[in-house]
Amino acid sequence: TRETSEAAVARMREMSAVLRGCAVLDAGGEALAATGDLARWQEAAAVLLGAADLAGRERAESLHVGTEDGEVFAVRHGDLAMVAVSERFTLASLMLFDMRTVLREMAGDGA
Repeated sequence: TRETSEAAVARMREMSAVLRGCAVLDAGGEALAATGDLARWQEAAAVLLGAADLAGRERAESLHVGTEDGEVFAVRHGDLAMVAVSERFTLASLMLFDMRTVLREMAGDGA
């Protein structure tokens, strides 16, 4: 639900001091909640996840892209996905772990 997704976005903000923003998406790629404009997050997530899916034979379950200005992460869990942007030099393993944890909680799979 949107309420659950909004709570997940709030939880990510609490968990990560280096988080610039994030969004939660459903199975169809619709942004359910985000730290900013839902349409912009939805469009950006579609491009990011689509490009990652082209890299392999199966859909990408997680990804990390480092740029000169920051880091971009995406995680899929079941029918949910989360995309996040953080400060540069973020510890990737911790960010991906936090994102998986939040998505698992949303899906009712526990931490």
